[in-house]
Amino acid sequence: MPTPTGPKSERRIPLNREQVLRAAIALADQDGIESLTMRKLGQAVGVEAMSLYNHVRNKSDILDGIVDVVLGGIDVPPAGTHWKTAMRRRSISAHETLLAHPWAAMQIMSRFNIGPGMTRYLDATLGRLREGGFSITGALDAWHTLDSHLFGFTLQQLNLPFGADEAPQVSASVLGGIPANEYPYVAEVIGHVMRSGRVEDFELGLDLILDGLERTLQP
Repeated sequence: MPTPTGPKSERRIPLNREQVLRAAIALADQDGIESLTMRKLGQAVGVEAMSLYNHVRNKSDILDGIVDVVLGGIDVPPAGTHWKTAMRRRSISAHETLLAHPWAAMQIMSRFNIGPGMTRYLDATLGRLREGGFSITGALDAWHTLDSHLFGFTLQQLNLPFGADEAPQVSASVLGGIPANEYPYVAEVIGHVMRSGRVEDFELGLDLILDGLERTLQP
């Protein structure tokens, strides 16, 4: 008897945890973390919601998992990289990653999750600082200072009510309502943004922090 062919005879690739987490990230990126439900996730991977429990324990496990996957995608320079170069690369990569996943910053800050992605991220960060001559306390302080800039700047950028390309237009509308004779410096700065389109610069603040941290090292 001939063997049946066609789509119905194709063997389904077994679902695994990574596929579930990647699908959850895609849903969160598209519709926001609040929209992530077991039902929607099951639909995204083509199974009933109950089947997801073969790969994840619950919704909290999914959130921990997707945070760890995102952290695992950040560029953390290897041992032997100069600490300043490493921290700059790592911070810029983290900033770009968090912008690509707008829900991730708040989840990282609000969850206690020590998975392989987080462990790798922290060990590389602290390792490059310790190898660069920072004491344990100094490495902790440097890490906290760098991440304060990273998360603060990123969250502010994500929550602006307009995009960077809209800055000149928004500035022009705001400038019209500010009496320049009473607030000359505010009007001056807004006018500059309107003409130049320049918005906040993540790397400027990052470099100022790195230069300041460098001065704390003993000769």
